[in-house]
Amino acid sequence: MYYEFTVSTKSYEELIDITHNVKSVIQRSAVKDGVCIVYIPHATAGIILNESADPNIKRDFLSALDRAIPKHAGYLHDRIDNNAHAHIKSAIVGSSVTIPVSNGHLGLGTWQAIMLCEFDGPRARRRVVVKIIASD
Repeated sequence: MYYEFTVSTKSYEELIDITHNVKSVIQRSAVKDGVCIVYIPHATAGIILNESADPNIKRDFLSALDRAIPKHAGYLHDRIDNNAHAHIKSAIVGSSVTIPVSNGHLGLGTWQAIMLCEFDGPRARRRVVVKIIASD
């Protein structure tokens, strides 16, 4: 089963918890057991699993990426549209996560959340694709 939803981002860089969106898709699918793949088809955004309860994790995550991949470091791609750092962050973070579905629920850990990582915003529409593969 294939589903899509969109997310609007409000900042240049931010993490947005989309767990509730994905849980809603799982409920609508009526799949009891299987896997859920969450994918973002964008070259300057990513998808991660991480803690969402403490907002400092989001800030720390983005700060660590900024230290590792600074915005203006002489990247050749910046000559085109000045967002090479966003492409690099997206490639390192990744564009998808896979989560087991058991008894109709996402198999997330207690503190885990699914987060969209915006590295080149704000964007009015970031597409998120959810593919659910039933094993029953």
